[in-house]
Amino acid sequence: MISDKVGLTNPLNGAQPAPLISVSNLTKRFKDFTAVNKVSLQVSEGEIFGLLGPNGAGKSTIIKMICTLLKPTEGTITIGGADVIADPHLVRSSIGIVFQDTSLDSGLTAQENLEFHCMMYHIPRPERASRISSVLQLMDLTEFKDRIVKTYSGGMRRRLEIARGLLHEPRLLILDEPTVGLDPQTRSYIWEYVNQLREQHHTSIFMTTHYMEEAENCDRIAIIDKGVIVALDTPEGLKKMVGGDHIELTTRNNAHLIELLSRRYQIQAAERDGKVVFEAQDAEHFVPRLMLEASQLPEPILIEMMHVRRPTLEDVFLKLTGRVIREEEGAKDQRRLTLRQRGRL
Repeated sequence: MISDKVGLTNPLNGAQPAPLISVSNLTKRFKDFTAVNKVSLQVSEGEIFGLLGPNGAGKSTIIKMICTLLKPTEGTITIGGADVIADPHLVRSSIGIVFQDTSLDSGLTAQENLEFHCMMYHIPRPERASRISSVLQLMDLTEFKDRIVKTYSGGMRRRLEIARGLLHEPRLLILDEPTVGLDPQTRSYIWEYVNQLREQHHTSIFMTTHYMEEAENCDRIAIIDKGVIVALDTPEGLKKMVGGDHIELTTRNNAHLIELLSRRYQIQAAERDGKVVFEAQDAEHFVPRLMLEASQLPEPILIEMMHVRRPTLEDVFLKLTGRVIREEEGAKDQRRLTLRQRGRL
């Protein structure tokens, strides 16, 4: 069964965990093209770390270098202290990986795919049955273990690939666009399993994605664009770079409210299309206080309509790069979903 890695620290409990991945000045050039440019980052034990960016940003190139499939042009990568260039076999034994496109043998059953993986990783024969049983149960696939994989849905194949990646009990699970081409409900289910991995087995997760809502599941996110990391922080920390919550209010005396916001709270508001528009931190606490004070003035201000929008990672990406993640990402995902539904991917 998957062992509990006793002593590893979950980054959410406030303690300082030890770095598992250390990347320093990582660069990859293909002739005159620089795909990855001086990337540095660290990932802690038990952390879910996300690399967020559009297709072509360099995410998969970084994944391939971490997995020892591609040699860096410059820089260093260590996994648990082992250098990916000097000790590639040690690194490979410490990681599990799920690539963007399925690499399962669709003509075999789930059980047979997992047995083959056990042989590839030299898992002792006496341990194979219990490990296979454990990962199948974890991914909720036990009742489907004897079905041919080509009959699986896209979500089931993804879960089986994650199960396969866990067989050799890696300290680190790498997920390259783990839910690409899957419908929103299935993406949600995959994330339930990923969070369960971290909570129950302290497995570190390093993932890439271009789904903004998916990146919210990460403890920390590095935003990458054109091979360069432009920001690295928690999801909430990144959103604070954009500013406060965006608030729109409608009253019968907008000028009076704008004056109150400036005088009492030092907030610069403006009137647009008949609405008072401004930004404020922690809107869910600020707005009730503002409404109470406005209603108690000698000339009460009654707020008739209110709309609050919190900053999103899309806003962060737009602020940092001047553009949104391109619409073609969604089109590519839809093509992948269609192919999976037709059994071609």
